[in-house]
Amino acid sequence: MTEVSRRARRFRDIFTPLPVKPIGDPALAHKKAPDSLNNHKYPAIIRRKKLCMLGIDSLNTRRAFIHQSSIAAAAIASRVFFHTMRGEATPLAPTLDPNSLARFVDPLPLPMVAQPQGNRAVPGKPAERAPFYRVPMCSITTKLHRDLPPTNLWSYGGSVPGVMFDTRSEQGLFVEWVNQLPAKHFLPIDYSLHGAERGTPEVRSVVHLHGGKTPPESDGYPEDWYVPGQSRTYYYPNQQDAAQLWYHDHAMGINRLNIYGGLFGLHVIRDKAEQQLQLPEGKYEVPLVLFDRHLGLDGQLRYPVSADPAHPWIPEVLGEVPLVNGKIFPYLEVEPRKYRFRVLNASNGRMYRLSFPEGVEVHQIGTDQGLLPAPVQVSRILLAPAERVDLVIDFGPHPGTEVLFSDEAFTLMQFRVSAPPVSDPSVLPATLRAVPRIAESAAVKTRFFTLDELKKGMSASNGMLLNKTRWHMPITERPVLDTTEIWEFANLTDDVHPIHLHMVRFQILDRRQFDAFQYMSTGKLRYRDSPTPPDPNEMGWKDTVRVNGQTVTRIIVPFGGYPGRYVWHCHNLEHEDNEMMRPYEVVASGS
Repeated sequence: MTEVSRRARRFRDIFTPLPVKPIGDPALAHKKAPDSLNNHKYPAIIRRKKLCMLGIDSLNTRRAFIHQSSIAAAAIASRVFFHTMRGEATPLAPTLDPNSLARFVDPLPLPMVAQPQGNRAVPGKPAERAPFYRVPMCSITTKLHRDLPPTNLWSYGGSVPGVMFDTRSEQGLFVEWVNQLPAKHFLPIDYSLHGAERGTPEVRSVVHLHGGKTPPESDGYPEDWYVPGQSRTYYYPNQQDAAQLWYHDHAMGINRLNIYGGLFGLHVIRDKAEQQLQLPEGKYEVPLVLFDRHLGLDGQLRYPVSADPAHPWIPEVLGEVPLVNGKIFPYLEVEPRKYRFRVLNASNGRMYRLSFPEGVEVHQIGTDQGLLPAPVQVSRILLAPAERVDLVIDFGPHPGTEVLFSDEAFTLMQFRVSAPPVSDPSVLPATLRAVPRIAESAAVKTRFFTLDELKKGMSASNGMLLNKTRWHMPITERPVLDTTEIWEFANLTDDVHPIHLHMVRFQILDRRQFDAFQYMSTGKLRYRDSPTPPDPNEMGWKDTVRVNGQTVTRIIVPFGGYPGRYVWHCHNLEHEDNEMMRPYEVVASGS
């Protein structure tokens, strides 16, 4: 495929409207599971894994795969996929075709809620106590589908996703993250990447609370990893509004592998203001963690590599098999009433294009960092890696039906709506929470960054950079604590990059297409159109922003929180692991 055709396809993917799937698509046949499998109380208690006993502890970018026509016959029985890298292609071992699996035979699992093991004194406030949790990272086996053998995964607390923290704003907590992983990695390491060189321990981890306003010593700096047999205790103050955060591995050079292996989980913060809104709660509030994987015919993870054994890194991973809360094509039995769904994209590189059947009323009520000012009715949602959306879906008009939840590429899961009428005391308020827009005049500084791709040859990617600057170079961004800045990201690539800043939340100002070729040739910024404001469902507080190809995206960032060293990076994990990450330092006023 030529570079021109690759770009054309990416722009088509960004701007082509999505089809809307009807309720009960007859082309998507399913087998109904026996009632004995149903268990949808929230929070659910799931089976403990023998290798990680909670009794001991407390608990997209759009670069498509290239198919070789010479193996088309073999692909009928088992799909064989290829990735391009440095101008070559290498086949994955035969991978599982998810269409060979029966649909909707497994109930949707729900995360186990972590339980504290006592309390500890709050840093700097010895008279105050905060709950203490101990969570092991360990190897487990679990069934992703009724008809597959158990899959080997890595886990926080015995499941994938890991245990969920259900917490309150203004109530801090301690977590001891215990590394009980094996000494050898089970996925292919690229020793040429910075931070993953030979001689560095194969297995190492450090945990980042994504979206947390966290002191730097507890933020999970990528170089602060530790090895099996060691642990770290972090303090999370929770001094922030109600929001759905998530936690995941952040080890330098192998972050993409550790998360692909299963090291991620949810962290929900609640507050009084949100609880007074009478939104659906209890078993009517359901987390949905979306991710994709390649699986072999034996049900085990397959992570694709390049054709170069010395440089196996590839620019992104788009898995064949969709999972929701760790199951393939699960179902959830729901009542004909309103439900709240907290959705996270935990994929390495896939951007979901979520669509909803015609006639099903869906409102988005929140973004990464909490509630929107008012509900926004949606029919489709673009969800980049690491982004979250908070949805209210009303099944009331659809008793006795089966509703599909889909992405453009996948059917994700099925909702089975019961027939008998029920009472629904929950409400969908006309207003949710004030989110005052920050005036641009409040910014004391504007910073301009480029998002760059290193090329080898005409089309092969050799890595990504922020502002043409590698990780190990000196820090260049030092915002002053309690000041506001505007950050402008000029994306010189064709990919969509989800950019995440640690410790802070921000608002999106606008997006504007520009002539990337002219900028790269002359250094002059020529815009192709007028600024476009954020979509209505992006008008809340964010911590991850979708930066489209050949577009300047502007955000405005109040640097409140803590002084210290943090990072910002692309949340396409393959990009992040290959230099698309930079440190920044929040400095105290007058320093």
